Amino acid sequence: MGWEANILKFIESVNWIFAKTYAKTAPHEYVVKEHKPELIEEFHSFVDYIRQHGYKQKFWNKEYIYFKVGVYKYWTMGAPIKETTIINREKIK
Repeated sequence: MGWEANILKFIESVNWIFAKTYAKTAPHEYVVKEHKPELIEEFHSFVDYIRQHGYKQKFWNKEYIYFKVGVYKYWTMGAPIKETTIINREKIK
């Protein structure tokens, strides 16, 4: 299975949670690594892929690495891969 299939399988296998706290200022969804312990390797692989193949973009005063898949862009907050606990996504406008 290629990277695209692996990423799509992961994206479809997790429950994305709407970030209520940011509903008005930065609406997005996120997934928490610990909610699917059986997919931790896939989670880490996706984080690594985002960082290796994504693009840099500023949000407010901080730069993040984003990666587009379908109608969403995905990003993390920049912690080392093993310490990353959340992947975020936002519908591309």
